[in-house]
Amino acid sequence: MAWSVGAGLEGRGVIVTGAAGGIGQAVAAAFAACGARVMAVDIDASGIDRVLGGLEGGGHAAAVLDLGDLAAQRALIERAQRELGNLYGLAHLAAVLRRRPSLAEITEEDWDIQIDVNLKATFFLCRAAAEAMKAQGQGGRIIAFASQAWWTGSFGGGAVYAASKGGVVSLLRSLARSYGPHGITVNTVAPGQVNTPMLMSGLDPAVLQAMTEATPLKRVAEPEEMAGTVVFLASRHAGFITGATINTSGGFLMY
Repeated sequence: MAWSVGAGLEGRGVIVTGAAGGIGQAVAAAFAACGARVMAVDIDASGIDRVLGGLEGGGHAAAVLDLGDLAAQRALIERAQRELGNLYGLAHLAAVLRRRPSLAEITEEDWDIQIDVNLKATFFLCRAAAEAMKAQGQGGRIIAFASQAWWTGSFGGGAVYAASKGGVVSLLRSLARSYGPHGITVNTVAPGQVNTPMLMSGLDPAVLQAMTEATPLKRVAEPEEMAGTVVFLASRHAGFITGATINTSGGFLMY
């Protein structure tokens, strides 16, 4: 068999959350192209149907879900195991961004929804997936999305989003330590500017231009450029990578 970035994913069950979003669609499509069976998850029912209809191969499924509902999370894991035949991977991309013009305009509601969805729901979903993988006894892969802002901080009213993503990085490192003995790797991906509706929502064009100029590659990434990193981390090639945060920011962030 020819070398493949997705080696070891053939026939594996993989959950992709936020699958109706720009990056989520690209990740779901990449997993399907590698032969994985995908459970595409999003709160957007019509969007998730379009994604499911465009996936290569067979054995895929879709779920419309509010990840803030912890009982629904548990049902999702059980359904994925049943309908996909196994649960080997979780690519968790779902998140909420409430960007305000300044720190002074951030509300308590802004705080609560971003922390609840981006951090609290991430913990419980990743833990539930890891426990299911542990019970299966075949190892597994968990990849969650952070942001370059986990390290750099954010401009003004994006502070809560940045804080939630910093929490995701710290949280998943803890999961990596706990589940590593069971052959389960846990990593994060930290993108910079990617051409998605989330990036453009409420963003001052002058700020976008300044961030692009500060990026050595002098451009915004396309969603498909994030998918390869996720598939690699889920593949057997990345079996000795855990607790890592992969920087995919075009050089805006360097470490």
